[in-house]
Amino acid sequence: MTDMDDKLKHLEERRSRTTAGGGEKRVADQHKKGKMTARERLNSLLDEGSFVELGTFAQTGLEDASSLDYPNPGEGVVTGYGMIAGRKVFIYAQDFTVSGGSLGEVHAAKICRVLDLAAQNGAPVIGLNDSGGARIQEGVYSLDGFGNIFFRNTLCSGVIPQLSIIMGPCAGGAVYSPAITDFVFMVSGIGNMFITGPQVIKAVTGETVSPEELGGAATHNQTSGVAHFFAEDENACFEQIRKLLSFLPSNNVDDPPLAEPREPELSQEELKTLVPENPNRSYDVREVIRRIVDGSELFEVHQGYAQNAVIGFARINGRAVGIIANQARVKAGCLDINSSDKIARFVRFCDSFNLPLVTFVDVPGYLPGVEQEWGGVIRHGAKILYAYSEATVPQISIILRKAYGGAYIAMDSRSLGADLCLAWPTAEIAVMGPEGAVNIVNRRDIEAAEDKDAKRKELVDQYREKYANPYIAAARGWIDEVIDPRDTRAYLIRGLDMVSGKHEQRLMRKHGNIPL
Repeated sequence: MTDMDDKLKHLEERRSRTTAGGGEKRVADQHKKGKMTARERLNSLLDEGSFVELGTFAQTGLEDASSLDYPNPGEGVVTGYGMIAGRKVFIYAQDFTVSGGSLGEVHAAKICRVLDLAAQNGAPVIGLNDSGGARIQEGVYSLDGFGNIFFRNTLCSGVIPQLSIIMGPCAGGAVYSPAITDFVFMVSGIGNMFITGPQVIKAVTGETVSPEELGGAATHNQTSGVAHFFAEDENACFEQIRKLLSFLPSNNVDDPPLAEPREPELSQEELKTLVPENPNRSYDVREVIRRIVDGSELFEVHQGYAQNAVIGFARINGRAVGIIANQARVKAGCLDINSSDKIARFVRFCDSFNLPLVTFVDVPGYLPGVEQEWGGVIRHGAKILYAYSEATVPQISIILRKAYGGAYIAMDSRSLGADLCLAWPTAEIAVMGPEGAVNIVNRRDIEAAEDKDAKRKELVDQYREKYANPYIAAARGWIDEVIDPRDTRAYLIRGLDMVSGKHEQRLMRKHGNIPL
């Protein structure tokens, strides 16, 4: 056997030692928890045979390069690149079988290397998080490692799509990297996120709470809004990731991928009656959207959070777009603190990655109440104004029914820069709702009437015709066209074609100061 044969044998032994992770027992423990190992996850998510590992032999404190007896093979994280649907992505997967996937200096350096390569090559980066947190034995080296990751997440923001997948514990400082990234996916039953765990909370506040209640997938998808996607298992999560990436460009310079146009599967004829003429009756705005977009498919984001707003991705004539809509069946579609944050962040993401915005408007106003005012609805509501005003991608809005007051302005009005504003004949555009306006302006007339209810109805009908009629806004050019609801898709296709070459130069600045 030659020296080269010996070296190759040692190489394969060393590679086998690393790829074995924490060993058979720890791998078995991982499987008992219903979790795949890091390498199994990479093989399941990426196109078959496409993964190329980088940093396989990274090691802290290597003293004897000839020895195969080292404590943390791969430093608890597998890093590299591969393909999803034939498109390049950079990826890292924390390996819980090796020191609980804890983050130390070299572990962090491997992740930073992947982030740097993703930015330099203009490709999305995906992080599969399954870690016990900072490696306590490494002290401040671990903390510095977290800081280096956060810094790169921030520099990459708006440059390449960044996805974080929570498939195990994610606690303390580790939660901030996912929070900076564009989208957070969580797997039910195995993924947790929290700054301080249940034991610390009990010790400090006396509150008793389980890890799942405190920071599980349902909690962060429905209550906190930290997570954008909920999956029942890991394979379902991987399917969501593939679907999301199919709408996104690889970076902020590329255009979103085109697909073969498809007609909606649901009848556009039903748009004529789907939205009740009575402004106080609810309906599901998703049913409107599905009758307009390709294949009647809406890939919803933040589905369980702030449900008075609907956001997501769809295609119109093969073109990927960001969809924003008020949901009349929840809080009458009012804007509030949480829905304002939800809409504003989505608008800014789409603007960063060249995705046109299509906004369906049916909004009675901002949600009134002491809790909202004290919670800062003014500041949060201003985020929508800022996000739409800042956006330079093509923007089209369609007013379905109500569009009152400041909320009308906020939902991508012409004033904020919408390129094309359409309205259905059922649209009502006014400073406030007819009932409220009449109660203020015509209070004495109503009180003096013999039949107050009949008088109020008469005045409300007059207000609708004189002040809220969509043709009033159309007469001033704030509405480009009042359209038959059944023609909405056709107008959107032509409108998106019309503004496809949009180029807008803004005032030079370092960055704005959004009201966070």
